[in-house]
Amino acid sequence: MRLAVCAEMVFTDLPFVERVQRLHDAGFDVEMWDSRGKDLAALKATGAVFSSMTGYTSGSLVDPGTADDVVRTAESLIPTALELGVSRMVVHAAELINGQAARPRYRSTGRMWSTGARTLERLGNLGAKYGVTFCLENLNTILDHPGIPLARAKDTLALVEAAGHPNVKLMLDLYHAQLGEGNLIELVRTALPHIGEVQVADVPGRCEPGTGEINYPAVAKALADAGYEGTVGMEAWASGGDDEAALAAFRTAFTVPATTTFSTEGTL
Repeated sequence: MRLAVCAEMVFTDLPFVERVQRLHDAGFDVEMWDSRGKDLAALKATGAVFSSMTGYTSGSLVDPGTADDVVRTAESLIPTALELGVSRMVVHAAELINGQAARPRYRSTGRMWSTGARTLERLGNLGAKYGVTFCLENLNTILDHPGIPLARAKDTLALVEAAGHPNVKLMLDLYHAQLGEGNLIELVRTALPHIGEVQVADVPGRCEPGTGEINYPAVAKALADAGYEGTVGMEAWASGGDDEAALAAFRTAFTVPATTTFSTEGTL
């Protein structure tokens, strides 16, 4: 298991490249969102390992009218992923503008299901061609992302299973899953074969582990016991603005006791 941190949400008083350098120097891999407009040469020069980035810029993979846009913009971002060594490109069930549904839909249809599975299969074929994996992220529709169809973890998992492609996985966001569904330990066990990466933040507040109701040490042990060897990324704000304390709390929460521990380099 590796530990990563979303550079979009910590050290926000620093330029983005400096945030990435700080995280790399602290032994973490780096997640980022939209790569457009960022200094790719400078990011690469930090030596950081980039675990994931946003993998499309427009369209909804469950909408027949805009699914082609998802695939087209995904392909346009692949050169950036390859330059930075990003192995996972994140997509959602619908188009987001500033985090909100571009075209809210409050009811899912069979056509959405079939379109979503086909679009994910197309993304999988694209990923196989270039050596990247597309990860479908679950979202909560209660607080952060109302109007996103097929957003819950059980729905995104079903779509990934329906696509049935080795280059299509689940970005399992446990913050969103706790708000929408709960039962996190059973969820990670069920989803394990299809997980590409795990993201964490606590509830309420979307801050680092230990600030809310989720027992993340128990989740970490469940992941380790299940044999998960992938990446766990903290996509969270630092409570009280103390970024260093937030990183330390994240590392502590995912330090599994007994015979298995995380090294300071972010590997298990």
